[in-house]
Amino acid sequence: MIRTRFHPARDAAILLGAALFFAWFAWLASLAVPPDFDIAGRSAIHGYAAPWLTLVMRFASQAGGGWGLWPGGVVVAVWLARAGRRRDIGLFAVAVLGANLVSESMKLFFHRPRPEPWFGYPQPSTYSFPSGHAFVSFCFFLCLAEIVIRDGAGDDWPLAGKVAMWSAALGCTLTIGLSRVYLGVHYPSDVLAGYAAGIVWTTLIRIARHAWLGRRAGAQPR
Repeated sequence: MIRTRFHPARDAAILLGAALFFAWFAWLASLAVPPDFDIAGRSAIHGYAAPWLTLVMRFASQAGGGWGLWPGGVVVAVWLARAGRRRDIGLFAVAVLGANLVSESMKLFFHRPRPEPWFGYPQPSTYSFPSGHAFVSFCFFLCLAEIVIRDGAGDDWPLAGKVAMWSAALGCTLTIGLSRVYLGVHYPSDVLAGYAAGIVWTTLIRIARHAWLGRRAGAQPR
């Protein structure tokens, strides 16, 4: 994620690939009529509707919105402050708050109307593209996983522990994104674009962090 070792070729490829995927989803969102990809995706997911699953998806959607992530972010910031990890607070804030601001700006730019919700779920007042839940939760949970793994002796975590942590983070954000399509308030392309935007955003932060650390090292007296 943000604090992983910088590899110019790898990071440039990740950035380019995610940006191209986002551009494709943005093209789909610009069409006057929702494409078959989105219609078929909504129908396929709606086909699994069940009362218990609707409750789970409602909870996941709430957890991935402001009611869940804002309090969670405060808890993370307090924990990091008590641990003396102020630099991690800054990185976490840039990743999550920045993602929220970028997401809202893109919604205003693309102006994609939302689909009709299902299950009596309230229609959000914002635009549809990209999914802010997918974008922000991606940055939140994956950055949190990285912070936890690198806490203290985190670099000595066994591989199984790291796999479990990253899997939990991915599971959370994927469930949140799925919940938005299941409840009918997003098209699949909105959610996938949110994930692509999350990859672009965190990669840009990693590149900027590497450049900043390089300048600091070059500016130190020898």
